[in-house]
Amino acid sequence: MEGLDASAVRGKITLLPGSDEELTSVTFCIMDEDHTMGNALRYMLMKDPRVEFCGYTLPHPSENKVHLRVQMLEHTVSAVDAFRDALAQLDQVFSTIEDRYRESLSAGHVNKEPAPQPSVPLRTQFSA
Repeated sequence: MEGLDASAVRGKITLLPGSDEELTSVTFCIMDEDHTMGNALRYMLMKDPRVEFCGYTLPHPSENKVHLRVQMLEHTVSAVDAFRDALAQLDQVFSTIEDRYRESLSAGHVNKEPAPQPSVPLRTQFSA
């Protein structure tokens, strides 16, 4: 996330109404994401010993957003800080995966296999 312009993510993540004053219990709305990102963030947050509860929902299948609820243990950092830490950890994981993938490609550790052939002949035309 280094070098990322803050304006690039403005509006991407918002806090939904109902957060407490200390921000120890917050529901985030993440736009243009689905269960893949929701589950990855939930996993990272649940690894954090300061987090008491974390869960996510998809409000409706036609809406491309995730609601992520984070509740912190008392007298710890805010849910916003924990969320920011989880994003940074995910960024590091994704960077590591990309680095290993590129190393493997450049080392030639790639087995190219022919495209699978269908077991039935393909129809070139559909009859009406």
